[in-house]
Amino acid sequence: MNENNNIGNRIKFLRESEGFTQKDLALKLGLKSETAIANYEAGYSIPKDNIKLKLCEIFNCSLDYLMCKTDIRNYDKDEQEFRFAYHKEMEGLTDEEVADALRFYKEMKKRIEKDKK
Repeated sequence: MNENNNIGNRIKFLRESEGFTQKDLALKLGLKSETAIANYEAGYSIPKDNIKLKLCEIFNCSLDYLMCKTDIRNYDKDEQEFRFAYHKEMEGLTDEEVADALRFYKEMKKRIEKDKK
């Protein structure tokens, strides 16, 4: 139940940050009632995969964020490229350390593009 509760807490946080009621979110997801949302948030059930994907679209977040695998809500294009290129080297780093490395990567990329001009 603790993993379900983490996901439930994340859904509740996202819903409330957008100002949606449970009923609003249920309607956006095409659900018949808000009972499913209440059950997700309480940790009694977890959404099916298709619902998870819809939640990510509604809240503009990654599936990793929704599932509490990261605290980074959504990766930009540079970050996706960076994570793909350096995924092995990033093992064991905190999100903050990865963010520092990404800032360095972006700065270097900007310098290279500026030098090309």
